[in-house]
Amino acid sequence: MSAATQNATQNTITHTIAADMDAVNAVIRQRLHSEVPLVNQIAEYIISAGGKRIRPVLVLLVANAYSYKGTAHHELAAVVEFIHTATLLHDDVVDESSLRRGRATANALFGNAASVLVGDFLYSRSFQMMVGLNNMRVMQILSDATNIIAEGEVLQLLNMHDPDVTQERYLQVIRSKTAKLFEAAAELGALVAGANDAQIAAAGEYGRSLGTAFQLIDDVLDYAGDASEIGKNVGDDLREGKPTLPLIYLMENGTPEQRELVRSCIENGDEQHFDTILAAITTSGALDYTREQAVIAAQRASEAIADLPDSLYKESLLQLAHFSVNRNH
Repeated sequence: MSAATQNATQNTITHTIAADMDAVNAVIRQRLHSEVPLVNQIAEYIISAGGKRIRPVLVLLVANAYSYKGTAHHELAAVVEFIHTATLLHDDVVDESSLRRGRATANALFGNAASVLVGDFLYSRSFQMMVGLNNMRVMQILSDATNIIAEGEVLQLLNMHDPDVTQERYLQVIRSKTAKLFEAAAELGALVAGANDAQIAAAGEYGRSLGTAFQLIDDVLDYAGDASEIGKNVGDDLREGKPTLPLIYLMENGTPEQRELVRSCIENGDEQHFDTILAAITTSGALDYTREQAVIAAQRASEAIADLPDSLYKESLLQLAHFSVNRNH
């Protein structure tokens, strides 16, 4: 998918909920405010970086697909974005990242301590907001999600520099660390619109599968992307010693020499051999395999919402599933 086509797809999806997104952005601005200037400065910096805003978009699209007419979905979409932003602030410190969305990371600009503490502010602010909605099911979904995300972060930490990570162990990290918030966002959209338990579960399956597809394509782009398009440094995963699916596939299917090189690179976080690893990943079919797994996940997402009534919102959800695997950023 060309960059122009990708942007057109994103614009079509966001146009469907443009008024809702304006309302969400207004909630975000209002709720970001703190009496502490540094909190405002860092929170504003990371939120204003933009990004695709997929998680709040999910809340809005699913709520509208079930014909919701209230405004609680705006608050929930902002809560989900705050939780996501908090995880980014903490992630970048843990990963020692210097670039995100094409800009210097908050930790690179403001330091690790400030980034972690402002991440804590965003987490706690999101819980203040969800308590304000006075809905125990909402709090259950979001508190469970944040806990599982934290477990996913620790699982990923345990996998770092471990060349023996299996596909199943890695997919467990994706389900916890990335897909869980997609799942929660979709569930919240259905819940706030008054959907029944089966419909909420189907929305959750859509979100979980969509999140999995997104992460797998991110793994591909870390080896086959363009830094100016993906907004981070290509090869970061290898530098950090992260055994993502392309590397795991190569470990399982490559030549003895390739496996030995991958093992060494994962153990030592060695980016000096990036070009050699990239060539091996490409010729072994590892990237194709990872894309195939992403396509399967995206198809599962589309199938999960087959019973949703036809609407522009359902069409946008199906487009989002297609976009998740046909993008270069």
